[in-house]
Amino acid sequence: MLDNTDKKVLKELSKNSRITMKELGEKVHLTGPATSARVAKLEDSGIIESYSIKVNQAKLGFHIHAFITIITQSTNHQPYLSFIKEQEQYTIHNYKISGDGCYLLESRFPSNEQLNQFLEELNEYANYKLSIVIDK
Repeated sequence: MLDNTDKKVLKELSKNSRITMKELGEKVHLTGPATSARVAKLEDSGIIESYSIKVNQAKLGFHIHAFITIITQSTNHQPYLSFIKEQEQYTIHNYKISGDGCYLLESRFPSNEQLNQFLEELNEYANYKLSIVIDK
């Protein structure tokens, strides 16, 4: 079970995973070595699975952010999954879901033309419902 200090450590690491153990310790009122031990314990227990970066996709030219609800045309999802694997330059996450649809695909596209081409190719494997992100 996590105590309040562990929760504070996780909160601070979620904001900035590159923070030094000394700086993190100051924020959670522990010494650097005690903070390192806490973080190691959280990693060893599997609570911290990995560290990552957040990339600004718009600055890379991917201005269109879309969520696409996928409804596969058969119970065999492999053709769709193979197609999505080939389209990884556009894919952020492909969540298997319950409810309306089989998957929720989060994607980024540089232009409406490339989005349209992607949707035309996708239609060979699945039906879809498209939602475009206006603002976050």
